[in-house]
Amino acid sequence: MTVEAPTGRVAEIVGRIVEAHRGSRGPLLPILHAVQAELGHVPPSVVPLLAERLNLSRAEVHGVVTFYRDFRAAPPGRVTVRVCRAEACQAVGGQALLEHAVASLGVERGETTPDGAVTLDEVFCLGNCALGPAVQVGDRLHGRVTPARLDALIGQCR
Repeated sequence: MTVEAPTGRVAEIVGRIVEAHRGSRGPLLPILHAVQAELGHVPPSVVPLLAERLNLSRAEVHGVVTFYRDFRAAPPGRVTVRVCRAEACQAVGGQALLEHAVASLGVERGETTPDGAVTLDEVFCLGNCALGPAVQVGDRLHGRVTPARLDALIGQCR
């Protein structure tokens, strides 16, 4: 598979971000975070551009992008639902809640619903351990979430 470097707006954004990190030690992660903050995701087309600009191989850049779960190759939905999978939440039904979310939304973890409304993610601690199972919907954190409450929260986003 060949991925061509981006042109136009994306290339300009990436160029500006790379330039802002010029002289930094190990700038790849901050650059990737900045690209995702600006574009909403890290398009595969930026891999060759970053590799060239940072004197890295495409494999090195691709490896970092695919290793860290925070980076997305495609734009997320209008709202992201994150279900905690850490031990405290698992002990009080976190796994069952995630399975319910997968079945209810009809997508797997890391995927977006066909209508582009919701992206489902699993995370390994939302820092709300005393109120598990915890779920983050957009920027709001919710505790002691049941399947029915999760459905209601997602329904409010659609």
